[in-house]
Amino acid sequence: MKPEPVIIENILNAHLNQVWKAISNHVEMEKWYFDLPGFVPEVGCEFTFYGGTEERQYLHLCKVTEVIPFSKISYSWRYEGYPGNSMVTFELFEDGNKTRIKLIHSGLETFPEDIPDFDRKNFVAGWTEIINISLVGYLGVQ
Repeated sequence: MKPEPVIIENILNAHLNQVWKAISNHVEMEKWYFDLPGFVPEVGCEFTFYGGTEERQYLHLCKVTEVIPFSKISYSWRYEGYPGNSMVTFELFEDGNKTRIKLIHSGLETFPEDIPDFDRKNFVAGWTEIINISLVGYLGVQ
């Protein structure tokens, strides 16, 4: 049985251009996502950031693998000092004056199973909060 990726979808009350800027501009991203000072939406861009729990922060090592302006950004996502490599993809779909966003995080099964922070349920909870609370809130004040 193939492991299921984490998929979070939402209809955002914002125009496609606004949502694209929110997921592709590092200055805007730090307002709702993570502080990604080295991020640019270009294939090959490598960037890092810290994230995790209050007890433990992990250095995330990422590399942009695909960019389709106003439609899709994908990047690899792994952790310094740990085996495994996953893929994060943001897909956007215009829906009138609204935008449907689809977040896909695949490859979670490649991370060590004996580390509770890497449990799939934590990624589901994290991405749900990031997309449905943080991003929605950020777009609401635009």
